Amino acid sequence: MSDPSLWYLLHTGDRLAAENMAVDDVLHEMAPSIERPILRFYGWSERGASFGYSQRFQDVAKMTSLRPLVRRPTGGGLVPHDADWTYSLIFPPNAPWYSLKATESYRRVHLWVQASFERMKLATALAPAPGGDRTGQCFSGPEQFDVLWRDRKIAGAAQRRNRSGLLIQGSIQPPEPLDRSEWERTFCAVAQEVWGILWEGMELMKPIEKRVQQRLREKFGAAEFIEGR
Repeated sequence: MSDPSLWYLLHTGDRLAAENMAVDDVLHEMAPSIERPILRFYGWSERGASFGYSQRFQDVAKMTSLRPLVRRPTGGGLVPHDADWTYSLIFPPNAPWYSLKATESYRRVHLWVQASFERMKLATALAPAPGGDRTGQCFSGPEQFDVLWRDRKIAGAAQRRNRSGLLIQGSIQPPEPLDRSEWERTFCAVAQEVWGILWEGMELMKPIEKRVQQRLREKFGAAEFIEGR
């Protein structure tokens, strides 16, 4: 069994919307063989929006003018990706996070986000109870444990847990002109200090990239999947 304190750190840069979803989906599927948790920071090479796996495409298409629209492998609502910071966490079944209840993993990741902002002198809070208007738009109102700044939601996430592991996809709408690179470094530092996490750099090797491109063609870039419900 691998050391639970050893995590991979992956920067994949800016990619197409559907490609970003394919990367997370492939890494989630491969989590048992990778064995260690992965923190992935990534960006978007195009303005667009992602929506939850179970949402109806026709409903989502009316909510935003952002295009392209891409279906996530996780749940949740519509998330605009025109100025946000995105990250994902992938945990194999042998990781302690995998055994957490969904509400607890959600709370824990946002306590982590909150602590990172605090070290950058930005005071935030966790939403005490659901307050969304149920429009299907993730940032229209806070769910319990979302991150709030001056009573406005600035960070949310969506999860998927199956036999392969736990995937958390997070989005942050920075409220002030903060430096993203500094926040990412702070985010990693908090995990190291609080949980004793040791970071090791990771790259997507050619076999993984090949699977990502196949998943892009067959699933996340295919109209049948995007518009299929």
